[in-house]
Amino acid sequence: MSHQSELIAQDIEQYLDAHKNKDLLRFITCGSVDDGKSTLIGRLLYDSKMIYEDQLQSIEKDSKKVGTQGEKIDLALLVDGLQSEREQGITIDVAYRFFSTEKRKFIIADTPGHTQYTRNMATGASTADLAIILIDARYGVQEQTKRHSFIVSLLGIKNILVAVNKMDLIKFDETRYNEIQKDYIEFAKDLGIIDPIFAPVSALNGDNIVNNSPNTPWYKGGALMTILDNIDITPKIIKETFRFPVQYVNRPNHLFRGFAGTISSGTINVGDEIRILPSNKTTRIASIIEPSVIKDSTIPNAFAGMAVTFTTETEVDISRGDLIVKTNEEAPVITDEIQATVVWMHESAAQLGKEYLIKHTSQKVTGQITSIEHVIDVNTLQKSDSDTLLLNDIAVCNLSLNKSIAIESYETNKVMGSFIIIDRHTHATVGSGMIKKANESQGNKGQKVYSDFEKDLNALVRKHFSEWGTRSISEVLK
Repeated sequence: MSHQSELIAQDIEQYLDAHKNKDLLRFITCGSVDDGKSTLIGRLLYDSKMIYEDQLQSIEKDSKKVGTQGEKIDLALLVDGLQSEREQGITIDVAYRFFSTEKRKFIIADTPGHTQYTRNMATGASTADLAIILIDARYGVQEQTKRHSFIVSLLGIKNILVAVNKMDLIKFDETRYNEIQKDYIEFAKDLGIIDPIFAPVSALNGDNIVNNSPNTPWYKGGALMTILDNIDITPKIIKETFRFPVQYVNRPNHLFRGFAGTISSGTINVGDEIRILPSNKTTRIASIIEPSVIKDSTIPNAFAGMAVTFTTETEVDISRGDLIVKTNEEAPVITDEIQATVVWMHESAAQLGKEYLIKHTSQKVTGQITSIEHVIDVNTLQKSDSDTLLLNDIAVCNLSLNKSIAIESYETNKVMGSFIIIDRHTHATVGSGMIKKANESQGNKGQKVYSDFEKDLNALVRKHFSEWGTRSISEVLK
């Protein structure tokens, strides 16, 4: 739901244009079971007046039937939509909600806290710019708090907001709040989480959610909504090298041929020279077309996150799954051997050597997990050996693909560095991966063996035929 604006009635096109150009912040809520994640989101939407009247009437009715707050409205029901969630009072699936303020648009993913739903939590976190990690003020940092913090750091989320919830149950005790803050910082530094933001809140009563609470005069930071509205989320991907996986070849008639997709990173201008991978053909961008609900428009440039269609100056063979890059920028690595951190997401265990479908950007290739380096215990961060992966296991694995693909590490580029694993027979998504590096492929190994042999031969020949000077054997044979 969008915020109220007089522009809607006065000039709908101007409103839509202003709304389109707002920053979009995707964030998740996570933490231990019953820390109040769903209630926090419900309170955020309720106090911001982002709930439709019929929705409000529905949850007021349901609160009397299955709510946990007595006569009060149970705001958690706004996102805990499954019947089993309402019966158990927990979150199982990932629930998404959209809203906006005058400054930003937001997409919230409410992720489950139970250990057995780690795969759901990882799914919700995969596209997030920020994570709100809730901690129950009564219990402090718990095992699942650490587990979710590890997954958040693993998925490369840099903006961490720690909401110490249920402060009303400890009478807004500043000393206890400071203890929790110290405990979390001590744990999080080993995960590479730097400078997390802390806020004392009561999601149930609305303290420090949309407005600063008089119950915490000692707290000098902003309310949760203020932090979300103002935190710097300038996408690093706009400054990175240009990457455009082709999703669709648009050819409505013989006069037009365009290449549609979403820009993964970087920027592009009309006239820029581009390279098509894996063919290595080059051409230039002739036009950039941005689709619109009102009227498609031609624009001079585009940047990461935009869904656009390109046309080229010359006819070049470009297909779905190809990657467009700039010729004057560093190209990604093209390989058929990768090492990645894999989150296993299926009840059936992973099988080494089994053929799976690997979906990377807009293409699918077949591949197999050839070996497991180690499985990571996300509670203790200890590493152990294993020859299989079970549901919710996280492990560093080596994979071999039947076709070379263009990759980058997940840390460098989330889109180019991520993939999902699909069972070829059931078409179920069984795992997700974050690429760490390219392993040495068999072809590269053969090239290295030949290079080492030539190097040794050159040294031997020079030793006995000094008149060759510094020339290599290949130069002499020419």
